[in-house]
Amino acid sequence: MNVKIYRKLRAKQFHQDFKSAVEIVEITICQPAANELLIQNKFAGVNGGFDTLLCRGDVPYVNLIPPFDLGVEAVGKVVAIGENVKDFQIGDAVITTVRGGGYREYQVIDANLAVKVREATPEVLTLIPTGVSALVALEQVGEMKSNEVVLVTAAAGGTGHIAVQLAKLAGNYVIGTCSSEVKAKLLRELGCDRIINYRTENLNQVLKQEYPNGINLIFECVGKAVFDTCVENLAVRGRLVVVGFISEYAKDLEQITQPRIYHQLFWKAASVKGFLMPHYKEHMAEGRDRLLNLFYTDKLKVAVDPTQFQGLESIPDAVEYLLSGQNCGKVVVRF
Repeated sequence: MNVKIYRKLRAKQFHQDFKSAVEIVEITICQPAANELLIQNKFAGVNGGFDTLLCRGDVPYVNLIPPFDLGVEAVGKVVAIGENVKDFQIGDAVITTVRGGGYREYQVIDANLAVKVREATPEVLTLIPTGVSALVALEQVGEMKSNEVVLVTAAAGGTGHIAVQLAKLAGNYVIGTCSSEVKAKLLRELGCDRIINYRTENLNQVLKQEYPNGINLIFECVGKAVFDTCVENLAVRGRLVVVGFISEYAKDLEQITQPRIYHQLFWKAASVKGFLMPHYKEHMAEGRDRLLNLFYTDKLKVAVDPTQFQGLESIPDAVEYLLSGQNCGKVVVRF
């Protein structure tokens, strides 16, 4: 190979502001060991919430001391192979989901941690791990059934738009919340049954008037008042899955005083559960294969946000853009 060094983004310090926490550094490329691959990353997925919380030191299951590498999901091409690797060839397109492997131009990785795909595109990157998270959260945590009313908040986001389609494919009536007509247009194209633009309609009022029996399953990733409204509108035996709380990422947590949540759950036999993919690793492989099959057979559409972010230098802006709520689909960085 002619390339002798590569660049990566890392957290140099814990800081409340993502831009102030990170730096780009150069490192010499190492040839892969016997069981490793050298991959040139083509696209990296932006996970603004996780990125920000990690740089604040607020991810309790990860114990890191700066400096540490950032970025998880990436898709690229194999450019060198260790001598014992049998299942990959130079030029193969692969997806990786290893913390620290995303925000860099090249990565060396154990071949067992790479997944071969047809092409190195941002669409397949959106499915893994973002789409897998939506599938596992709905099915394993939300116990998704058919013929129910399902609500997806931030439904036009990278995870939300996959959740909408999976709920529809399972035979449910799907409500999606969003913040603009552009996002509403995407949701209509995906078959969303009721679209609530929370900037022009009152979410609580709509749910109470149009769904007096409540919502059976809620895929919730916004937090704050949206979460409160969702809990209030759960049906008898309704399930709410907390997939995130983007309204509080990169901010001090809001302190509230109100009756404890069991007063709202007990009389309905309803439930609120948290979802985090690392705690459901056993479902990843099957979920990944099923999603790729749905995508390759045109049963699942993938929306990639059209805003162009190019290179490591653009990642802080991409994180800020995602947290601002402007994105429609998955935010990716191109290398």
